[in-house]
Amino acid sequence: MYKFAHISDCHIGANRDPVLKNLEFTAFSKALDVCVREKVDFILITGDLFHANIPDMEMANEAVKKMKEVTDKGIPIYVIYGSHDYSPNQTSMVDILDSAGLIKKIVKGKIVDGKLKLEFTVDPKTGAKLVGISARKAGLEKNYFEILDRESLEKEQGFKIFAFHSAILELKPEFLAEMEAVPVSLLPRGFDYYAGGHIHQHCETSLPNYPRIVYPGALFAGYPRDFEQSANGVSRGFLIIHFDDKVKAVNLHEVHVCDYLYYEYDASNKNSVQARKELLEELSQIDAQGKVVVVKVKGELSGGRASDISAHEIRNILTENGAIHVIVNRYGLTSKEYTALKVMGDDVATIESRLIKENIGAVHVTNEELKGEKGVKLALEILKVLRQGQKLNESKKDYMERIQKAAIEVLGLGEVFR
Repeated sequence: MYKFAHISDCHIGANRDPVLKNLEFTAFSKALDVCVREKVDFILITGDLFHANIPDMEMANEAVKKMKEVTDKGIPIYVIYGSHDYSPNQTSMVDILDSAGLIKKIVKGKIVDGKLKLEFTVDPKTGAKLVGISARKAGLEKNYFEILDRESLEKEQGFKIFAFHSAILELKPEFLAEMEAVPVSLLPRGFDYYAGGHIHQHCETSLPNYPRIVYPGALFAGYPRDFEQSANGVSRGFLIIHFDDKVKAVNLHEVHVCDYLYYEYDASNKNSVQARKELLEELSQIDAQGKVVVVKVKGELSGGRASDISAHEIRNILTENGAIHVIVNRYGLTSKEYTALKVMGDDVATIESRLIKENIGAVHVTNEELKGEKGVKLALEILKVLRQGQKLNESKKDYMERIQKAAIEVLGLGEVFR
C-alpha cells in the first residue's frame, strides 16, 4: 500500500500582516511535517503554492527551506501552476524551484495538429502516473481543456492522477457563480483520482466516469472570505490518499494554527451614532484572548455614514481584549443618506462582472449588442482577450497582432478589417 499527500492553495506570501504571515507559514510547515511523519511516498500540490509568481522573498525562502527538508528525506514534491503563481514567460518561483530540482512540474506536453498532447510523469517508487493542466489568469486554461487529447490519456494503463487548478462547472459553489469553470466532460475519463485546486473549500465527490474528484481547500487563507469561513467552523487542511492499484482511502488531515472568533452585527434601522455605540459596547465584552477575530457589520443605517463605523476602533477594542488579529468586513453596510459604489467579491472575475453590470447603463450607445446582458458579456470577453500574456519567445509585434486579431473576432468586426 502506498500513500500520497494532496495539498492545494497554500498562497504563501498572501498576507502582509506579521501575525498572519507567521500563521500562513506555520500551516504550510505543519502540513509538511505531517507528510514526513505519515511517511507519504510523494506530495502533489495542485496550484497556488505561492500567492504570486514572484512572491514575498522572506516567505519564499522559509518555504524553500521547509520543502528541502522534505525532499532530503526522499519524498518528491510534484506541482502544477495555480492562477496566482503562473507566469506566461517562465519567471515564476515555481519554475525556479523546478529548475533547481527541488520540485517537479508535472505539466508536460505540446500541441500537435491542433490537439494538446500531454505526457505522464511516473513516480519512480509507486509507479503512479501523474498528468495535468496548470491554471492561467482569469480561467484562460479552459482553452487548453478544449483542445486536450483526452483519448490518449484515457488509453494509458496503471494508477492515474489528473491534476488541475480550475472550478468544475457541475460542482461550482453558488457563491462563486461568476468564476470561470470547465465542464467535467473536458477532463479525461476513467482516472483513479482527480486532484483539484482553486476552490478554497474541501470537496470530495464523484460524477459518472469521474470517480473521486477532490479539492482539499485552502491550507490557511488567501482571501477575506477564507477567514470568514474559518471563523464559522470550516476546517482547513490537506488530504492523504492510500492506494495500490486503486484508491483505498482518502483522509482529511486538519491543520490547526489558531483559534477564531466570529461576530456579526446588524446595524439596520439604527443611525451611525447609535450603531457605533452599541457595537463598540458589545465588542468590549468579548473575550478575544489569543484569537483571530472576524467582525462582519451589515445592514442599512437609517442615518449617518457607513464610514462612521470605524474599523480602526473595532480593531483597537478587540486587540485590547487579547485578539492576535482582527478582520473587519463592512461591505454589507450601507446608509439611506449616502450611497457609494461597493463591489463585493473575492476574485477578479466577480468584481469585474458586477462593476460592468452596475455601470453599463450609464454608457449611451445605439448598438443593441452593447447594451444590457449582451454588453456585459461582450465587455468580459474583451477583458479576457486583453489580459492574455505574451507567450514565451513571442515578439512584441506578434503579440500585439495576435491580441488585435482576437479582439476583432470577439467584436465581430472581421469583415470591417479585411
